[in-house]
Amino acid sequence: MFDLNKAIKLIDEKLDLWFREIVETLPNLLLAVFVLVLGFFIAKWIRKLTLKIFRKISSNHTITNLFSTFIYITALGIVFFTALSILKLDKAVTSILAGAGIFGLALAFAFQDIAANFISGIFISFRKPLHIGDIVSVKNYMGKVMEVNLRDTVIKTFQGKMVIIPNKDVFQNPVENYSLLGKRRLDLKVGVSYDADLEKVAQITVDALKNIEGLAPEEEITLFYQEFGDSSINFTVRLWCRSTEQIDYLKMGHDAIISIKKAFDQHKISIPFPVRTLDVNWPEKV
Repeated sequence: MFDLNKAIKLIDEKLDLWFREIVETLPNLLLAVFVLVLGFFIAKWIRKLTLKIFRKISSNHTITNLFSTFIYITALGIVFFTALSILKLDKAVTSILAGAGIFGLALAFAFQDIAANFISGIFISFRKPLHIGDIVSVKNYMGKVMEVNLRDTVIKTFQGKMVIIPNKDVFQNPVENYSLLGKRRLDLKVGVSYDADLEKVAQITVDALKNIEGLAPEEEITLFYQEFGDSSINFTVRLWCRSTEQIDYLKMGHDAIISIKKAFDQHKISIPFPVRTLDVNWPEKV
């Protein structure tokens, strides 16, 4: 038979137990709330401070915002777990950390290529081996850098193709940057006949190139004979273009070839072409 008095007594004991536990926990609860509120404002202050610091280190706004947000979330996580520890919820903290570790490990395996490109993008942002507008050569692709993102780098080749290169490949492979010096060197290979006066040829060639448009004034034109060819003595003349743009570089090479040809024609210097001798053995008549 249902005993009403016994039920009321049991409920009263439970309520009394809960009340005591609330009273005992109340100081810790108030302290945890205080830690959460204070920690929230400290985390915001840390975020602003790190944002100022990273803006001085890197001009990439995406990188600075990313790092400041990461530090902000980390600070909030520390505050949150500290509040749980104050409430003596250590088992909950352990379970959350274990779950986060397993989840993070699974994500690392699933998105390892994306993570590698992402981390490479961060290193590229700080090392700055290339900038937007630079003329570069990466993995047999040569062109102008159009975008440098966290995951990939976009290059527009001189043939008009847009090439998207993962940052991992940019970071792990040699990058030839033609814009860092602010000028580019042009090497022209020329051959003259064996009966030419080599010292005279060298002087005429250098003089012919001194007044072409686009030369870097601070750099000297150099000429070196390099080999005895099959039908000519070959040399390389080196001159610097004051612009790194491809059209200016090609234009200077175009003008240089015309100037050398005109100077050689004027001084009767021949540029020999390869001569081939073909021996034909006719069959004897029977």
